Amino acid sequence: MAEHRTMQRGALLDAARSLLSEGGTEALTFPALAERTGLARSSVYEYFRSRAAVVEELCEVDFPVWAAEVSAAMEGAESAEGKVEAYVRRQLALVGDRRHRAVVAISASELDAGAREKIRAAHGGLIAMIVEALEELGHEQPRMAAMLLQGIVDAAVRRIELGVAEEPTAITEAAVAMALRGVRG
Repeated sequence: MAEHRTMQRGALLDAARSLLSEGGTEALTFPALAERTGLARSSVYEYFRSRAAVVEELCEVDFPVWAAEVSAAMEGAESAEGKVEAYVRRQLALVGDRRHRAVVAISASELDAGAREKIRAAHGGLIAMIVEALEELGHEQPRMAAMLLQGIVDAAVRRIELGVAEEPTAITEAAVAMALRGVRG
């Protein structure tokens, strides 16, 4: 029975990822979740008390996985510059991933304090790694530089997701070049 519940919960989270990546947070409704999973709407409420609870669990499950992938790419780099490049490249490579799209679709306003804190902690881990790389490069204000660097990544993510402008590889290369020139100061 417990295994069945775990499967149902997994199916609901997967349906939530699809809905979020297709239509953003407005698309994530209990009727839509019920329809996607073939469960009765009342069953959806047995698993999650609200939309916010679905969002919170998705963030709890997906964000650390996504952060761990970026972190692993950075750890594999030989130099501080290589870490910066890996940080940018890996995040942009994950844009097509539904987990990433789902997490990006969720705005902070829809999360309760607990969920925001969990995301901040996972994100903080990534920022800490990039701050360290920027310190190695001799940056005078590595925290500020890290935030600006993330701004480049976020802008590139949005550009890739538009899917109408340049090829994702061209956007990635431009973002990497800009980030590396920027951190070299």
